[in-house]
Amino acid sequence: MDLTRPIPPDPYSLLPPVPSFTLTSLDVASDTQMASAFALAGDNFSPQLAWRGFPAQTKSFLVNCFDPDAPTPAGFWHWSLVNLPASITELAQNAGAPDAAFPDPVFQLRNDGGGVGYMGAAPPKGDRPHRYHFAVHALDVETLPIGPAASATVAAFNALFHTLARAVIAPTYQTR
Repeated sequence: MDLTRPIPPDPYSLLPPVPSFTLTSLDVASDTQMASAFALAGDNFSPQLAWRGFPAQTKSFLVNCFDPDAPTPAGFWHWSLVNLPASITELAQNAGAPDAAFPDPVFQLRNDGGGVGYMGAAPPKGDRPHRYHFAVHALDVETLPIGPAASATVAAFNALFHTLARAVIAPTYQTR
């Protein structure tokens, strides 16, 4: 099957602009191929992430990973971690494991593959490199008005109205 199609824009460029802050990782970098440890066919680990410089009025974070290059009309959500307290500014490698324990009111949503937690990179074989936007959204509320059964899209929609700032790292992955 020929998967030739237009390259979608950066998904966050389509939203109202907000300030940025610093997001770093020991595991991934923007515009660089991720190791197979972060792919579904590899170890399926979420990468280590750390952030700083977010607004002082931040009350919580939404952390997510989105692939705008998936061959669907709506991209593909790989991870959503909701209601992370503002006191937590780092996630260890594999924090997105399905059985990861977080204090209330933190929870992980189902990814678009149907499982809870992080689903590693899994572009179709032969497709171009996909971009994986790991984003940390600084929010002005302690909890979003959603529950664990919400979709990642519903979480992103609700976060839009509470986002003070956003930081993104966008590594790539291609199945060879």
